[in-house]
Amino acid sequence: MTQIPTSDGYALYAESQGDGIPIVFVHELAGSCRSFDPQVKEWRKNWRCVTFNARGYPPSTIPPDVESYSQDMAARDIGAVLDRLKLDNAHIVGVSMGSASTLQFAIAHPDRIRSITLSSIGSGADLKPGEFAASMEALAEMTLAKGMRALAEHYGAAPNRHRLKEKNPAEYRNFLEQLAAGSSLGITNTMRGVQQRRQPVYAYKDKIASLDLPALVVLGEEDEPCIGASHFLKATLPGARLEIIPKTGHAVNLEEPALYNRTVLGFIEGIESKRHGA
Repeated sequence: MTQIPTSDGYALYAESQGDGIPIVFVHELAGSCRSFDPQVKEWRKNWRCVTFNARGYPPSTIPPDVESYSQDMAARDIGAVLDRLKLDNAHIVGVSMGSASTLQFAIAHPDRIRSITLSSIGSGADLKPGEFAASMEALAEMTLAKGMRALAEHYGAAPNRHRLKEKNPAEYRNFLEQLAAGSSLGITNTMRGVQQRRQPVYAYKDKIASLDLPALVVLGEEDEPCIGASHFLKATLPGARLEIIPKTGHAVNLEEPALYNRTVLGFIEGIESKRHGA
């Protein structure tokens, strides 16, 4: 484990396991570095797996001011992780909010990308203007008033989370406990600074269309809020591949870890074979 200094003077908690070509994982709003345990356990045998907690997620620093949180800062924090670990480039695997910041990092620094995997991306993109921001504000107010346990219960009851409870009860309990143990200040600042202010993925159409890098989009078949954005990325990002996981919701890497691992690692292994002329 290590502490990663950010460009604005904070610190990110990070873990690096295994050796080989690096894969950096970027977690969702309701997650943490622990969200990728089912991947790291298997992938560290042959790859260097790097996970980290976003700012606001202890033991990373919890900046008290909401102005210290934004999607741009989240993307810069990915760069800080690569810099501190002396990684020229990496495969980057994001889930949900982590996919959004992964995409922004790829747009800003395509030279540092071996590939991107964008899982469960696009929540809120198809809502009317202001609706997603209003939903984030309502969640922030509820969390500050009732605490992290109430937030965990809210997320656990969401329609696109019920498959996790059904298919992987142990991981569902882990999800709830890890979320409940988080910082109400950190996650509400993230809701207000990152989620409320970010533009829908469609706003970046021209920049996405200009990217020239390997990309995999992973969508749970029942993750309704992410369907439109995922198909948009397949159509807009040159050469992007879309994989739809049947009977799966938002927590795709936890609901179907074996299938997710095969799908994403197969993609990454294929990229490396091409890079080495195999």
